[in-house]
Amino acid sequence: MNCFCYILECSDGTYYTGWTVNVERRVLQHNKGVGARYTRTRLPVKLVYLEPQPDKITALKRERAIKALPRKKKMELFM
Repeated sequence: MNCFCYILECSDGTYYTGWTVNVERRVLQHNKGVGARYTRTRLPVKLVYLEPQPDKITALKRERAIKALPRKKKMELFM
């Protein structure tokens, strides 16, 4: 199963990191307000970074690693 780690830019300029198996569906969920509590109050969101992962375990580990990065390092991934 192919998985993806992603970073969304929220309307307030903050970043949200997550993982999914269906990127398009997940971004739509976030923008409908049913994706995550964090993004619900920061709509709309836009996808700024996508990184394929071979499986769920790897995606979860990478998500955690990205979340631990400071804002500047996250921005270096997609700028």
